[in-house]
Amino acid sequence: MSNANASETNEKATNFFNASNNKLFETNKNKSTIPHSMDVIADLHIHGRYSRATSKDLTIANLEKYARIKGVNLLGTGDFTHPKWSEELKKELIYSDGVLKTKTDFCFIPQTEISLVYTDYGKGRRVHHVILAPDLEIAEQITEAFKKRGRVDYDGRPIFKITSPELVEMMHSISDKTEIIPAHVWTPWFGMLGSMSGFNSLKECFQEKANKIHAIETGLSSDPAMNWRISELDNRSILSFSDLHSFWPWRLGRECTIFDLKKINYDSILQAIREQKVKETIEFFPEEGKYHYDGHRNCGIVMSPKETKKAKGICPQCRKPMTLGVAYRVEELADREEGFKPVTAKPFKSLIPLSELISGGVGAGVASQKTWKVYNELQTIGNELHILLNASHEEIKQIAGEKIAELVIMNRNQQIKITPGYDGEYGHPIFGNETKERKVTVKKTAEKETEKKEVKKQTPAQKSLGEF
Repeated sequence: MSNANASETNEKATNFFNASNNKLFETNKNKSTIPHSMDVIADLHIHGRYSRATSKDLTIANLEKYARIKGVNLLGTGDFTHPKWSEELKKELIYSDGVLKTKTDFCFIPQTEISLVYTDYGKGRRVHHVILAPDLEIAEQITEAFKKRGRVDYDGRPIFKITSPELVEMMHSISDKTEIIPAHVWTPWFGMLGSMSGFNSLKECFQEKANKIHAIETGLSSDPAMNWRISELDNRSILSFSDLHSFWPWRLGRECTIFDLKKINYDSILQAIREQKVKETIEFFPEEGKYHYDGHRNCGIVMSPKETKKAKGICPQCRKPMTLGVAYRVEELADREEGFKPVTAKPFKSLIPLSELISGGVGAGVASQKTWKVYNELQTIGNELHILLNASHEEIKQIAGEKIAELVIMNRNQQIKITPGYDGEYGHPIFGNETKERKVTVKKTAEKETEKKEVKKQTPAQKSLGEF
């Protein structure tokens, strides 16, 4: 298919989906956003349209619309430091009952993400942190403080030469209700515990301010069980959020945190985070994340941690060091055996987004009209999270057929296998009888070729900020 035809097809699918869901949104927007009286389902790490590699259609209206369709009832604003996005937040949201709300009472919390790149103790450091603020006035003060250290207008996730301990000091000098959460902590390039961040522990990152860090974000390539193996994280909440760059339901809420609260407001969320009162989390399968296994995507090489150790971390194709993924890094830093569960552990459930299940069931693209047609029809049962977690096999079968009903139940029971992601490539669920061989098979061919001569290729460049 030509690029022009592909673009036209995608546009038609998008228009079809929007038209169908406008009706669903109008039906659902006046209903209670809390599926169970006390459940607050929160996605507090998102981006607006002024961040790199984000959808130009990311607006407050679209975020609310698709959050309701997904079943999420609390969002972060994303990118409050960006001047244009900040103006939209002030225009679209009002402060009421301790939280920001739209005209239709959907709730938001001021949130942004920043990138810190600096040298400390003679060592290069780079790390991303999520920042939560109690209101837009405090958010504006935070932005003004950052403007004294650099620019905030070129990207929704600005970069500063500020150390992590200094960041804590800056934020708490503005408000002790400001919360700093290390973002996607295991991501190789900018996660606090990632293989390229320069840190091996939370204490090393935040030094004397470590006691001011009350939570970490798992990121797409790890789940709580992997983080339980690090004893240093025992006294901190383990949170999961989507880090969305578009509002589509397979992005928004793909990871979220559930709080058991009497009402939605910032103080209640902050207390729950600081006192480890998270109810549970919804997780991406870590294997589906872009950095679960090790490898080189340019070379088509992917390896498990054991295979990487045998290869001494060297790509057999280009003979350069591979990007070490989350699974490898957890093994490297863990001070507990796999399967350890601390007494403070909260339950979690890993889920493949409904759009992906339908796509696999009908044999069409995730954004195709065929997939959206089934997705929209299933919304008569309830929002996506209700369908994934609670809808019966029979309810789903009557609308979408046996195959999709079976996939939803298999997903709920953690029975779908996944080809692991690596070096910026998402993993792939394996549906039905289809077979997807891991690209590690390329390794064997490469080894034979390199016996004859060394293939000289460039090491994959450091990922751009927009890829995280």
